[in-house]
Amino acid sequence: MASIIQSGWQYLITHFSDFQLVCLGGFFLHEGVFFLSGLPFIFLERVGWLSKYKIQAKNNTPAAQEKCIARLLLYHFSVNLPILLFSYPVFRYIGMRSSLPLPSWKVVLTQIILYFILEDFIFYWGHRILHTKWLYKHVHSVHHEYATPFGLSSEYAHPAEILFLGSATIFGPAITGPHLITLWLWITLRVLETVEAHCGYHFPWSLSNFIPLYAGADFHDYHHRLLYTKSGNYSSTFTYMDRIFGTDIGYRKLKALKNTGVEDSNQQKRQ
Repeated sequence: MASIIQSGWQYLITHFSDFQLVCLGGFFLHEGVFFLSGLPFIFLERVGWLSKYKIQAKNNTPAAQEKCIARLLLYHFSVNLPILLFSYPVFRYIGMRSSLPLPSWKVVLTQIILYFILEDFIFYWGHRILHTKWLYKHVHSVHHEYATPFGLSSEYAHPAEILFLGSATIFGPAITGPHLITLWLWITLRVLETVEAHCGYHFPWSLSNFIPLYAGADFHDYHHRLLYTKSGNYSSTFTYMDRIFGTDIGYRKLKALKNTGVEDSNQQKRQ
């Protein structure tokens, strides 16, 4: 497997420049992962499949979904892509490289874990600030237009928010100067995580059922359902910041009540 990856990478760096790989490669990788992972949830919602796993009974209209997609394409090409193009000198300055040899899996894993920790910390505070009255009204309310989130709505946001919270994702790589393959893996994982968190479905195989403190769709769906002053659940991937600062108390109480109700119902059935 390692030799196949290395051969594939050799092909890329031989046929494409660093600029093309970092900027255009990174952009189209993001677009591919984002839309391929997000579009199936629109399909599921429209045809009603797996509806028993849907967190909210309400569905988004096709018009609302299409508005989201159109706005996403506009912002991705007019905001995200230019940022990547103009950031190339910064990537070079911080020491990011694309040449062989590829980093060891230990280095990649260590950096990815660090990125998740840093991103969670920065995102939590940035997201919490966006829920202050003025910033919510003028910036973050755009993202909350979808009280019933679906996968692609994860990146539906005001351009200022894209820049503001996007810094949480790029901070880790900015201070470590990773290999490009590590950056691509980080982009892929972050996109898959945020799409899953907004997908609107809680499946038996959802990661939050297996990984302690993993947020997941049920955790973030609660955030979208409530008024901005009372929502809580500001965390990104892992929920330790909400747990430390008590901003998930409402959610945990609701979960406890639901679990109690399920237990009571099961006891009644046994009787």
